[in-house]
This record gives sequence, C-alpha cells and structure tokens, in this order.
Amino acid sequence: MISSFEYPYLLLLLIIIPLLIVFQHFYDKKQYPLIDYSQVNPFDNKYRSWKVRFRLLPNYIRYIVLALLIITIARPQSHLSKDEMNIEGVDIIVALDVSSSMLAEDFRPNRLEAAKIVAKEFVSKRPSDNIGLVVFSGEAFTQCPPTTDHNMLEELIGGVKSGMIQDGTAIGDGLATAINRIKDTKTKSKTIIVLTDGENNMGYIDPLSAAEIAKDYKIRVYTIGVGKIGTAPYPFQTPFGVQYQNVEVKIDEALLKEIAKTTGGKYFRSTDENSLQTIFKEIDSMEKSKIDVSYYKIKNDLYMPFLIAALILLIIEVALRKTILKTNP
Repeated sequence: MISSFEYPYLLLLLIIIPLLIVFQHFYDKKQYPLIDYSQVNPFDNKYRSWKVRFRLLPNYIRYIVLALLIITIARPQSHLSKDEMNIEGVDIIVALDVSSSMLAEDFRPNRLEAAKIVAKEFVSKRPSDNIGLVVFSGEAFTQCPPTTDHNMLEELIGGVKSGMIQDGTAIGDGLATAINRIKDTKTKSKTIIVLTDGENNMGYIDPLSAAEIAKDYKIRVYTIGVGKIGTAPYPFQTPFGVQYQNVEVKIDEALLKEIAKTTGGKYFRSTDENSLQTIFKEIDSMEKSKIDVSYYKIKNDLYMPFLIAALILLIIEVALRKTILKTNP
C-alpha cells in the first residue's frame, strides 16, 4: 500500500494529462474536419464500425502510460513500520591484548589469532548486543565502538595485528578505555571482557583503580588469562629466518582475579583454544538482560509495478497503432 512518495512534487506533472486530452479533442477536429449538412436524418441509421469507435484508444492508452511513468519517477513508497519487542541484550566491550607475547604458539595458530577466531564466534552468537572492541599493549585505543553492526565488527576483529601500537602490557589503560566506551550507555547490563597473556608493566592507569571505576559504573569485568602453564614456543626473527624458543608464561593471575572480584565478574584461565571457546560460551550464558528494542523496517519502493504496467501498455499501444487500429495519414 502506497503511503508516501519520495518526490511528491513530481505528481504535479499529472496535470499534463487533462491538457493533452483537451488538445487531442481540438486537434482531432482539425485533422478530421466536419461537413455541414442541411439535415442529418439520412445518417441516423448509419452503422459506425468498431475501428471508428476505437480509433482514439491508442492515444488514451498513451496518456495512461504517461501517468504511470510520472508516478514511477515520483517513487511511491510504503510506510515505515515499528515493532517493539522485549529481547535479551547487553553492552559488551572486548579488551584484547595485542602485545608481541600474544604471538606465542601454544595456541593454534597463535594466541592472538585463536582469540580473534573465538571473539568473532562470540559476536556472531549475540545479534542483539551492542559489542565493541578495544585493543591494548603498551597503550590502548578503541578499534570499534559498541555497535550492532556485527559484520563490520567481525571485519575489524579480523584486522587486528600485533605491533599496531607500542609494545608492552597496559592492562589498566585497556580496561579504562573500555569503561569509557560503555559507562554512559542506557543498557542495564554492561560487561567488559579483558583478554591478556601477561603482567601489567606499562600504562598510566593502575588496573585496580580502573576496576574500582568499573564497579562505580556497575560494569562487570571478566578477565581471561591466555597461555599454557610453564613455557610456550615463541617465534624470533633471525638472519636465518624464524627460530622458535620456549619462553616462560607469566600471567598476573592475582591481579586478574582481583579485577574480576572487585567488579562482580569472574576470572578464567585458558590454556588452549578449546578452553578459550568454553570460557566465551560460559560468559555468553551468564550475560543476559531483558531490554526493550524498537525495530524499524526500511522503506520499500513500490514503483516497479507501475513501471511494468507502463511498459506493457506502451507495447499494446504501439501494436494497436501499427496493426488493427492503423490509420492512414
């Protein structure tokens, strides 16, 4: 059902149609002049063939075609419809460590790539949430603010690389940046997932101070320590190519546990890609919140039926004019 037009002022062109009909009336008289008779009684019973009766039909079909084309270019559209429904939704920020140690290959293909794969799966399974991405190493920045455009978010997650920013591990800066992104949102449930494999050794903000700020804003923080217990193979670039050396895995679990405890969250230790998937699934099951969401349907263009009808009538008009209703000059 047509509810509006994209260019309603173009409908004023429809006034051309009656003007053309009036013009046709007078033009027809000039083209076929009348002969005056003293009386018309001899013609009372004169039969008029159907061709004579319908000789102007192609002209009127053309007027209809013109009207349909004017309606087409005015872009008829349907109404926007609004649906309100109650769904489960949360504001979530994933704070991802991209320091060089995330290239260790105790995960396949390495810690960072494994984390990206699981993060994208997590995003894809929560279509109703506003999810954003913060990356940090020696400093922190927002890779993607909270959004429901999860296709874009997954592309941005896929583009994350180690070395994007200064190396190091600034857990406090990463957490603070994430807090700043969701502290003022209206959603009742706000969550940050901090994923790191190291110890806080850089940054301007103390991680526990950032945790207190998160607590004040009622933001729950889940922390994930990534890396096997003991040592992990780490790639080193040498003049002879990439060489691997086992390096000690150092994760400040006490700090990550305290951050989670302060904010009402939970600490997890991930020692392989499978456990990382399990952790994200557990967080997914815990973080649910009822919110009211309004959905607006996109405008639908309705010009196509008018355009098709105009083309069909134009073909009919040309066919009539060239065949059974053909007139001699």
